[in-house]
Amino acid sequence: TCVKYTITDQIQKEYIKNNHTDVWIPSGYPVVYQLTTKMETIGNERRVTFGKKNVNKINKTILLVGETGAGKSTLINALLNYTMGVKWEDGVWFQIVEEKKDKKQTESQTSDVMVYEIFGFEDETLPYSLTIIDTPGFGNTREIKYDDIIFQRLFDLFRSEDGVHEVHAVGLVMKATDNRMSDQLIYVFDSVMSLFGKDLEEKIVALITHSNGRRPRSALQALEAANIKCAKNEENQPVYFLFDNCQQEDR
Repeated sequence: TCVKYTITDQIQKEYIKNNHTDVWIPSGYPVVYQLTTKMETIGNERRVTFGKKNVNKINKTILLVGETGAGKSTLINALLNYTMGVKWEDGVWFQIVEEKKDKKQTESQTSDVMVYEIFGFEDETLPYSLTIIDTPGFGNTREIKYDDIIFQRLFDLFRSEDGVHEVHAVGLVMKATDNRMSDQLIYVFDSVMSLFGKDLEEKIVALITHSNGRRPRSALQALEAANIKCAKNEENQPVYFLFDNCQQEDR
């Protein structure tokens, strides 16, 4: 379709402008591309940048917190495609996080705090560029001592001169079938809250993955049982967004 070619051409122009080349991943339909990005390590932070920053454009930052296997990597790719303006009918899918299918679901793909920066697509769907902070998977195979290390890395990220100085939203990533929050996840979530204070409560939303589109009763009950403070709607219920985690699968 015309829209498909428009999006593909736009991405190719972004590559040319930033001296990138795309990587096609054999996948059937939709066609999947792994973005070639600029990667740099700053202290204990790994930064992945796609596109060129325009200092005259607004940038917003989302911090993701979730357990290993919750689907954060797929969620980040979904946010990328939404930001770029990719639609279901376009038949293409772009990845900024390489999803390794040979890894066990309980084994986190990331061990460092990752910062993903997406520039050059302002006004496609969002009026700003997007920065996504991905914390390593918490709980399951990790210990509290490890979580303390991650908390320190987040602290360093927000306090360093070239780090991130404002968070506009915190996404608590949970599977729709989760019926409880682990002690480790609650511990880390409380630690993140201590960095910013109560002012952040209204910016916390639940990002429900592996969803079938129905109301995620189990996950919402788990939030309530853990007494998680978050944004509420008009009915005083937690604000949540649903993701099915299969956008890039063969159709």
